[in-house]
Amino acid sequence: MDLFIEQTLSGLASGAIYACLALAVVMIYQAIDHFNFAQGEMAMFSTYIAWFLIAEVGLPYGVAFIACIVISLIGGGLVERVVFAPIANAPVLSHIIVFIALFSIFNSMAGFLFDFTPKQFPTPFGHEALIDGVPLSAHRAGMVGVTLVMLGVIYAFFRYTPIGLAMRASAAAPESARLVGINVKFMLSLGWGLAAAIGAVAGMLIAPITFLTPDMMLGTLLYGFAGAVVGGLTSPAGAVLGGFLVGILENWMGTFVVGSQLKLTVALMLIIVVLLIKPAGLFGRQEVKRV
Repeated sequence: MDLFIEQTLSGLASGAIYACLALAVVMIYQAIDHFNFAQGEMAMFSTYIAWFLIAEVGLPYGVAFIACIVISLIGGGLVERVVFAPIANAPVLSHIIVFIALFSIFNSMAGFLFDFTPKQFPTPFGHEALIDGVPLSAHRAGMVGVTLVMLGVIYAFFRYTPIGLAMRASAAAPESARLVGINVKFMLSLGWGLAAAIGAVAGMLIAPITFLTPDMMLGTLLYGFAGAVVGGLTSPAGAVLGGFLVGILENWMGTFVVGSQLKLTVALMLIIVVLLIKPAGLFGRQEVKRV
């Protein structure tokens, strides 16, 4: 029973990271109707920027954390404006090729600028047990807490602020949004920026556990994709719940059924099963397009 509780708590902590990435994936998907395969590498590169600000510049963790989020927000918007806006009407295959190119560029740039040696990334929470007798470290508990706070802020932003409502309108009905005076291009860039900022938070939370390397987000991004597909690509809240669900299931299956070496296989199988049974995801809605 203790092992079951331990793996459940560990799954919640992992699920917090998957939830962040799933939310970032869904934000891009709702804007352009397909995945950003470079999302994980963008998050990794942002984490290297935070490490540089802390280790080389000497900024306090909190200042570097906020600075990294702001830099990622601006960088994500620039990627959309510079790289994707010119090919907005290009075939989907062209977008996918560009995503793969961005994946390689960010990965190579991280290795070139910061080298491929694994680096320790600090945590403001510490790695000791949060509560004696409870198999949950302070950092893992902090991961869940930061994720929930961030998701609450994002929900309030989209629900109650004029910019958030404009972004939702731009994603749902861009032509109608233009007719009422919304700058759809700016909202699209802002959506990319927010997705990059969310990914940066995920990278900074997972780096103290996995060590900071150019390849640290590859497997994690696949779990994020799984969470987005399981929860529903049309439902940001569903993607978040899907991320937590994937985190718990992959820990249970990896510990009690298939072994730790096949945990990633569990996530990929989960994607296939959900797509076969409910293509819109557990919490998504089936979209109907008129032709």
